[in-house]
Amino acid sequence: MARGVPFDGGHVARLSTRPGVYLLRSADDEILYVGKAKSLRARVRSYLNPGWEQGVKTRELVRHVARVETMVVGTEGEALILEANLIKEHQPRFNIQLRDDKKYPYIKVTLKEPFPRVFVTRNVKNDGSRYFGPFVSVGRVRQALETVKRLYTVRSCRYRLPREAPVRPCLDYHIGRCKAPCVGLQTREDYREMIDEMLRVLSGDVAAIQAEMEARMHEAAQALDFERAGHFRDVLAGLDGIARHQRVQAVEGGNQDVVGLARDGEQAVATTLRIRNGVLIGQHSHFMTDVAKEGDEALVSRFASHAYLSSGAAALAALPKEVLLPTDFDDRGLLEEILTDEAGFKVAVRVPQRGAKVRLVDLATANARKVLDDRRTAPIGSPRTDDVLFDLQDRLGLKVVPRVIVCFDVSHTQGAETVASAVLFVNGEPKRAGYRHMKIRGEWGNDDFRSMHEVVARYFRRRLEEEEPLPNLVLIDGGKGQLSAAVRALEEVGVPDSVVAALAKKEETVYMRGRSSGIRIPRSERSLHLLQRVRDEAHRFAVSYNRKLRSRRTVRSELGDIPGVGPSRQRALLNRFGSVRGVREATADEIARLPGFGDALSARILTWLKGSND
Repeated sequence: MARGVPFDGGHVARLSTRPGVYLLRSADDEILYVGKAKSLRARVRSYLNPGWEQGVKTRELVRHVARVETMVVGTEGEALILEANLIKEHQPRFNIQLRDDKKYPYIKVTLKEPFPRVFVTRNVKNDGSRYFGPFVSVGRVRQALETVKRLYTVRSCRYRLPREAPVRPCLDYHIGRCKAPCVGLQTREDYREMIDEMLRVLSGDVAAIQAEMEARMHEAAQALDFERAGHFRDVLAGLDGIARHQRVQAVEGGNQDVVGLARDGEQAVATTLRIRNGVLIGQHSHFMTDVAKEGDEALVSRFASHAYLSSGAAALAALPKEVLLPTDFDDRGLLEEILTDEAGFKVAVRVPQRGAKVRLVDLATANARKVLDDRRTAPIGSPRTDDVLFDLQDRLGLKVVPRVIVCFDVSHTQGAETVASAVLFVNGEPKRAGYRHMKIRGEWGNDDFRSMHEVVARYFRRRLEEEEPLPNLVLIDGGKGQLSAAVRALEEVGVPDSVVAALAKKEETVYMRGRSSGIRIPRSERSLHLLQRVRDEAHRFAVSYNRKLRSRRTVRSELGDIPGVGPSRQRALLNRFGSVRGVREATADEIARLPGFGDALSARILTWLKGSND
């Protein structure tokens, strides 16, 4: 059912003269444009009086309009808010298209949880969590988060504590990056105290925390607790690094949002620097498209309305005392009144003309230009390992970031020389010191399932005996059968809570314990590429060991056929000459000089080998 009235002079003349919002609709009821007006009748009527001042875009809009719908409100301020919300909801194609830049992540602190988590997210929700950022680059946010976690040992797992918890601590506990609240080794009170301190650091209050840490360091030193004093010394060094990256010039208290604008053809970007207490705590960018015919005033007006009037309670709760803009627009005074009313204190919306505040706007503009240039020219490079691990965690729905992955594969030659490999990857990279290969002891030939059961059981039994940390993810080269064999082995040795997945080669489908159907990760996804890399490395290591044993068996059988050449003499020959071919090409004197060999035996060896080669 069509809404509004026909877009013609007769119906438009009967529109209200009060403030409000109008929606221009097409014949099929599509919302083409949303606008606000002091007088709805006068503003809509202007579209019916074409003149030289109307641009190409406006003339094209009018050509498609069939109906107009209006909403009367009490004040111009209400009209401004309603317009911003309707544009955000409907995204009409003739309005300036403005959207958040998803490239820039936030640090999220889940304060509603008993043991809050801290992680990177690109989705900001009104869920009671604290968000810090967004950051200019993924690398910078990862670096900031890594520093904070090293200082405050925040858990990285996704368990819903205390209702849901693992049987034993993960690797982070063993390397000192978490105090294992999941198994009761850290109290809730101690953990929340740590989180409160961390929030102060993320909010820019680094100086006060530094003073506290320095006092604690001296106190520990005086008590001759040098280990604890060393810990506080390291914390101070980390805080100093954070302070150096955050510090900017403070201007009259330094509690501002500073907006910069950059444009290039049909694209533009508005970037906001968020400064609190003289500290730059975040940067946010919004992209706008189809802006070639729009002036800077229209772009800044559209951005300001979107950023402050249609972003919900979270944006209003974080309002600064001052918003600095690069250019003026008609509704700036009205925006200032609304923000002041919502904040409960004076929020000044200004366009600085001189001094330090102009330099801050210039800085925001330079950042906006860089964001626009980076988006247009950034090369496609390899992703950071941490990003890949977090993607894999999301894809597989893991509770813990899979920083340590072990992968198993079985290899044999028609049932003979059955061997297995276990390769270890830490933080997405192979750790060759953790590689293991094993001969299968069972006499069942080419039964891959029983072989997989044996190797997994042997590997984890040894890890438990040596009290080594267990991997976050166990990967099996194979399908559902190999997966089931591995799961049974883990249950038998006492680690039933291990996360196990199998990656089948043909379809590249991931099968996991407790899931009836496989997980299909798109082939272009970097998380799948990591799994493939780990799986292929396990396969390579198993096959190479199988070939080595097969070659050794072949060589030794050829030398072992020579009368008088037993296992010890075979080893001596291979150690000296490297291969059967090397022995064959040696002289009788060279062989005779080996301990335990004489002229008669050396002559017999050469005669035998050369005769077998004919």
